[in-house]
This record gives sequence, structure tokens and C-alpha cells, in this order.
Amino acid sequence: MKTYLVGGAVRDQLLGFPFHERDWVVVGATAEQMLEQGYQQVGKDFPVFLHPKSHEEYALARTERKSGKGYTGFVCHSTPNVTLEEDLLRRDLTINAIAKDKKGELVDPYGGQQDIENRILRHVSEAFAEDPLRILRVARFAARYYHLGFRIADETLALMQQMVDEGEAEHLVPERVWKEIHSALTTQSPAEFFRVLRACGALKVLIPELDALFGIPQSEIHHPEIDTGEHVMMALQIATQMTESTTVRYATLMHDLGKALTPSDQWPKHHAHDVLGVKPVDAVGERLKVPKQFTELARLSAALHIRCHICQDMRPIKLLELIEGADALRRPERFEEMLLVCEADVRGRKGREDETYPQAEYLRQAFERYKGVDPKQLVEQGFKGKALGEKLREQRTFAIKAGL
Repeated sequence: MKTYLVGGAVRDQLLGFPFHERDWVVVGATAEQMLEQGYQQVGKDFPVFLHPKSHEEYALARTERKSGKGYTGFVCHSTPNVTLEEDLLRRDLTINAIAKDKKGELVDPYGGQQDIENRILRHVSEAFAEDPLRILRVARFAARYYHLGFRIADETLALMQQMVDEGEAEHLVPERVWKEIHSALTTQSPAEFFRVLRACGALKVLIPELDALFGIPQSEIHHPEIDTGEHVMMALQIATQMTESTTVRYATLMHDLGKALTPSDQWPKHHAHDVLGVKPVDAVGERLKVPKQFTELARLSAALHIRCHICQDMRPIKLLELIEGADALRRPERFEEMLLVCEADVRGRKGREDETYPQAEYLRQAFERYKGVDPKQLVEQGFKGKALGEKLREQRTFAIKAGL
């Protein structure tokens, strides 16, 4: 019975990258032996155990055989005769197929260290193609390590394209797709995740509303980068620099979906794309089971971002309608998040990455004036019902006008 540290902990140690979890593989043992030593079994499909003290995961060395579609159709084989090399062979990437024994010696039968040195994401074997979830995992690794100079090996990207062509991506369940998207949004370069999915064809399967933006032109005056898809990727990267909020990053990703609905004879203009963008945001949210708070901010940002951009030219009554449309009084934190999305949209354009966004402060000041009107005072003056609402609206509009 031998125990080895495997996977992400070994990879990130070699990269000097922070890691928080350690996984272990056990060679030469049975489930009964693990239980006798106090380990607690948690895996149903294959033997995974929790250490009695550290509670870290220990998995028995195993091989796998494809038995159906998707990423759950596997038959696992785990006996004391399964070797470490056989266990590592079933892993996705060579950089994840390195083990370390208790003496600190590395076991690297598939060239993972060399690929780390060369900054290559390469599949271990053709068994990679049996699990469509690996398409998302490789895209996420590409995003996570993009700033370190990693790229996907040509043969691995070709294999991912083949998997998509064979329909494997269609068997991914929404919850797992969202989990990988959210993980990618926490990285330093989330745009790379979506670029990889597009390169292998998976983006068209999983988020066709986003994939459709690539190749759609915008006015060069406002968008020197021209391509809508490229603009969204640039805006997402700006949002990532501005905030760690994944809700803001997701809303930035979704803010321009309406441009895919513009008739081609109207290009490069996109009239009403803000209003048109709400429906596809909802469609993505429903299909991928996106948590409510993510979809709410995304649909709000899609609907209102153009109005935020032109707020300095608005009449006070229109500013009031914008503030109330954003439900800023009840949801001030979300109002601030929407302003971040709007700023990312403006700065996510070629050559304009360092521009300021004075509209945000302008709207904050208008909102402060709006909040300064106390409805209790009007109630004390005898206003109620419809009359109270009208008077409150009148005074808030006047307060905004006075403040500007």
C-alpha cells in the first residue's frame, strides 16, 4: 500500500501557484483495508475516502472504461493490481498526471514537467475524448494560466473540436456547465475561457447567444475594434481588472447579446439592442440554470447600459426614471454593480482601455439627491395614496434638477 500526492497540488507546487486542496491516490489497497484504518468512504461510483484526521480525499488507483454518453457514463475498475501509471493515464492533461511520493520524488510518466516548462496544455491519451467535461476543464485551465503563458497543444484543441463535432458537448448538464463558467469567471483571464470554447466549437453549443456576436460589426467611431464579440471579450477583461465580483463579470459578458438580433441591413448600427438584449439574457439564465442574482444584474445591465452612457444629456425626469428602473433605492449595491458593468463596456474598446467614466459619479449624485427627499415629511403634510406618489415624484425630480 503506497500513497501519492497527485493532481492540482503537485502541478501548482511546480508552478509556484497557490493551491488550497490536496488529493491523494492509494496504490495496492482495497476498500476494506481503507475502512479498517478509519477512512470514511464518500464515493459511490468509485472508491474515494476521507482521511480520519485531515479529511483530505484519498482515492484508490483505478482505470475507467466508457459505457455511455456524457461525462457520467463510465465503468470504474479499482483493485490492488492497478498501477500508479495506469491511474495517471486516465487523467485529462499531462500537467495533472504527475504524482509525488512521501519522499518528495516525482513520478511523471507522461511528460507533465516538460509541458509545464514549455507552458503547454496537452491531453495524456486518447481517453481524453471519452469525457466531454474535459472540454470545459481545459478551457478553464487555459484561462487560469493564461497570464503565465500557457497555450493548448494543437492536437488537444483538434481533439476537443472532434468531440464537439461528434455531439459530446450536448450531453453536458446545465449545472456542471455553469459551475465551470463560474470558476472561469474567478480567474485573471476569463475571456480566454470563452475564446477556447469558441475555437473548438463548444460555445455555439452551450451559449449560442454569445457565440453569435462574433463577426457582427459595430460603428468604428464608437467601437474601433469593430467586432462585437471581440468588444465583449475586451469588456470582460476590463471588468476583471476592476472587480473580483463574478456577478459583475457575468453581466459584462451578457450586456450586448441584443446586437446579435439586429437585422444585417442595419449594421453597423444597433438600435434598441439594449431592449432586445433582455430576452437572450433570460434564455441563457434558464438554460444553464444561472443563479438568480447573476441573471438579474445581467438583464438590468443589458436594458439600461445605453441610458447610463447618455445620462449627462438626460432631463431630470428621465434620470428619475433611470434610477427607479434600476430599483436603486431598494437595491443600491446592485445599482453600483451595474455602474461597474457600464464602465467596463465603455473601456472595453480598442485604444480606450484607460478612459474615465464620469457618468457613474453623475448618476451617484443624482441618486443622492433622489434619496434626500423624505416621504415621511409629505405624509405629515397630509399627502396620501396617489397624491403622495405624484408629489414624491415631483419633489424628487426637482431635487435631481437642483443638484445638477
